[in-house]
Amino acid sequence: MVAAKNLAAWLDVLFARPRRPYRTLGYKALLRAHRRWAAVVVVLVAALMLLVDPLAAGVRGFPPVVIGLFDDVTDFGRSGWLLIPLGGAILWIAALIRPTLDRWSRAILAAFVARIGFVFVAVGLPGLVGTILKRWIGRFRPSEHGPWAFSPLSWRSEYASLPSGHTITAFAALVAIGAVWPKARPYLWAYALVIAVSRVVVSAHFPSDVVAGAAFGAFGAILVREWFATRRLAFIPAPDGTVRPLPAPSAARVLRALAAAVERRPGPAHP
Repeated sequence: MVAAKNLAAWLDVLFARPRRPYRTLGYKALLRAHRRWAAVVVVLVAALMLLVDPLAAGVRGFPPVVIGLFDDVTDFGRSGWLLIPLGGAILWIAALIRPTLDRWSRAILAAFVARIGFVFVAVGLPGLVGTILKRWIGRFRPSEHGPWAFSPLSWRSEYASLPSGHTITAFAALVAIGAVWPKARPYLWAYALVIAVSRVVVSAHFPSDVVAGAAFGAFGAILVREWFATRRLAFIPAPDGTVRPLPAPSAARVLRALAAAVERRPGPAHP
């Protein structure tokens, strides 16, 4: 019952109408700022489809040890590796936050949930939309036919090549986790690029599929960040149109607040 009430309260905040002046800093400006990049991505994907995708069959000639290595790595592009633990953490904290918990511990845990909730939505939502989109497009995978074989509105996995779902997840995670933990960005870039390359090496996708997936995942996460910022959840829009992170509680404070919630004792005093 407590968890359900907390989740309902958090969802009310997430879907609340933005307050002024944040309401005016929204998606139109964001789309205008990124339309040039969108045009670049469209041209790049088209060029890859014409010039590079026909050569994708050549990766089958790679040594088996190389293909096997990337086959082991590529599974880490599945969204479940992030969404399941994050979703579990959100549910667990929702069950822990009771009215008897001191207000500072509740505020600390709410701020922490806002951040992991952002990562959950920023990774999960682009992945969900991408899954629907790829079924609607219906491009055959490299292992099935050539780069120009399509079967639109097909819901079979072998007709779900464009865009790459694993790459959507990897680049959405790059943007989302990097937004709340900037120091991790170099490692996140390495992770995202390895996942993208692995999808081509294991013949699951054409190069154009992974480029489209990377752009889709990154921009989807940026849109989610904008949504959170206009509601002052983990981020805030700046007057110049950029989005800035709000001050986050330290790991030590989060752990102390969690300990107080688990033990149902008064939490750490606010300094």
